[in-house]
Amino acid sequence: MRSSLAPGVCFLRTFSRDSWFRGFILLLTFFIYTCYHMSRKPISVVKSRLHQNCSELVKPINDSYSLNDTTWCDWAPFDKNNYKELLGAVDNAFLVAYAIGMFISGTFGERLPLRYYLSAGMLLSGLFTSLFGLGYFWNIHMLWYFVLIQICNGLVQTTGWPSVVTCVGNWFGKGKRGLIMGIWNSHTSVGNILGSLIAGMWVNEQWGLSFVVPGVLTAAMGVLTFLFLIEYPEDVDCTTPQHHTSDGLDENQDNPADLGNGPCINKESSLESAARCSKEPRAQPAAISFLGALRIPLTLVPNRPGTCLPSSMLVASWMFLYNYIGQNGITNSIVMLIVCGALVNGPYALITTAVSADLGTHKSLKGNSKALSTVTAIIDGTGSIGAALGPLLAGLISPTGWNNVFYMLISADILACLLLCRLVYKELLAWKSSLSRDRGSSLALTHPR
Repeated sequence: MRSSLAPGVCFLRTFSRDSWFRGFILLLTFFIYTCYHMSRKPISVVKSRLHQNCSELVKPINDSYSLNDTTWCDWAPFDKNNYKELLGAVDNAFLVAYAIGMFISGTFGERLPLRYYLSAGMLLSGLFTSLFGLGYFWNIHMLWYFVLIQICNGLVQTTGWPSVVTCVGNWFGKGKRGLIMGIWNSHTSVGNILGSLIAGMWVNEQWGLSFVVPGVLTAAMGVLTFLFLIEYPEDVDCTTPQHHTSDGLDENQDNPADLGNGPCINKESSLESAARCSKEPRAQPAAISFLGALRIPLTLVPNRPGTCLPSSMLVASWMFLYNYIGQNGITNSIVMLIVCGALVNGPYALITTAVSADLGTHKSLKGNSKALSTVTAIIDGTGSIGAALGPLLAGLISPTGWNNVFYMLISADILACLLLCRLVYKELLAWKSSLSRDRGSSLALTHPR
């Protein structure tokens, strides 16, 4: 007598083949961008080791050091009085290169196979991250070396975000992007945590390993990306997700040929069609230009601005309270920072993921998902400019008082709210028009002529 099928197996069988592939791609891209962020984090940990108060440490037995020397344990050239400017130059080298490179990276991502582009980017990112740490073992003390490595690393790091967002956008329809990409976007935090933990293991002994280990892990992930990444669902005979517009219609419905799927649209129709689809080359849509991406209409991005605006308004109010209440004890500061981080990360995650994918698959593109990479790069590149300007402005304003730094941040958030107001207004008009159409349809059905 046989036993019934195991409950766990019954549960696994409830997922379709498409679901397994989508879950695999989501997990793979999660690990990919986790590695990108993991390789960025060591510099913020190691900075404390490049220049510190050496008088608190045991003096080495070496005649070349004076008993009054408080910089014997620092790493030249960061052992001088201008070490803050030098470390700032290393940071800005990465941020500026990343911001500039992001506007260029998207166009390459459209014209090259994502699997090759992403794999090469991860291998190069792992190489340059490791080279920064090898400066410790090679006893390099020239500032230009570390600045040059950071510039190169900033440029190759731009291969990551447009590529993973494009890949996820290809696999998931618009109706599921908000929730799925919101959860998926936690890879940034996971990568930062792992990068800090790994770098912290060696920062006080051989700080070079704080870069070499994340670099090797990133390069290894690049090899796995080359071996397993699937760019399009139809490449493995999976159904293509529908990208719905604001009126609920499928963007690809009027012109399915634009997808290049052929018989893959109904893969259950016959084994012959599935086999033929897997052998025939998929038609590649033309890549969109940078100016073409800027001309994509912003009026049909359902519910996204209406979600971002309230969060942004709360952030401005919360930062104002934090400036006065957060200083009253470490507990208050921690709690308020957690709430502030949650409010900031919500709109950030939505704009850099779901909104990017929405615009990259807009109906005006007629099914051409090639725009995903360029649109994502433009949005993230613009955010990177803010990331570079924020610390710079804070450094310039802080001598006048930290209150003014908070006012600068609040002003930036209010400006973001003002920019969102126009989109929210158009969204309300579209929602009102949709209600009017639905009401008219209901009346026509209730009182036919």
